[in-house]
Amino acid sequence: MSIDILKAKKAFKEYVKDYNPNDEKVKIKISHIERVAQIAKKLAESLNLSKEDVELAELIGLLHDIGRFEQIRLFHTFVDKDSINHGEYGVKVLFEDGLIRKFIEEEKYDEIIKLSILNHNSAKIHEGLTEKQNLHAKIIRDADKTDIFYILTVGDKKAIWEKEDLSNDKITDEIYNEFMNDKYINYKKRETSADILVSHFAYVYDFYFGQSLKIIRENNYLEKLYNRFIFNDEETMKRYNKIYETAREYLFNHYN
Repeated sequence: MSIDILKAKKAFKEYVKDYNPNDEKVKIKISHIERVAQIAKKLAESLNLSKEDVELAELIGLLHDIGRFEQIRLFHTFVDKDSINHGEYGVKVLFEDGLIRKFIEEEKYDEIIKLSILNHNSAKIHEGLTEKQNLHAKIIRDADKTDIFYILTVGDKKAIWEKEDLSNDKITDEIYNEFMNDKYINYKKRETSADILVSHFAYVYDFYFGQSLKIIRENNYLEKLYNRFIFNDEETMKRYNKIYETAREYLFNHYN
């Protein structure tokens, strides 16, 4: 029995009916999930994967953020450290509460779906995964971040950064140094909305496939994101300019 994507899409639409369609955060997540599923499918196709793996990549895309809806309902935030780990909560909803069987009848893909969701929002992919598990973890991480860049360039600022105006925010020393020196952001150390913005620029360091970087480059996502913000604090603006220049240089040097 193959994966029934149409059934899974219907199950998704049925699930989100229970959440406020007028909530900007809910709207952002529904459209994000639908786009990520398509990006994951296209990434899998670009890697010449089997029909089964292409369908599995699309299904994981559809399920990767299922934990966001309860996060929004209970806490009305996308910030995991202030609420719940949405990847872990998604696994709970699907596998402990039994929602997964509404999306797919077979159990054979359960472990790979579970591990992909757990890894999509972790700092790094966990060790000990099989080759196939690791591949799908990479696909969903790339697909997710690719679409997040799109959202960051057009989405409602308050819904994304918890405030509409970031102009008086500051980029903290720790986050700036992590971006410039470690090429890695410890999300638990972010203190301001500007820090959250910096962590999004750091996504360029965490792509696995050239096709993903190509999408970011061709759509000018970095430039569009950069142009959305000006900071009143002189030092923060200097740091912001340097972050943009560094991210852009990395993107073009690693593009293939």
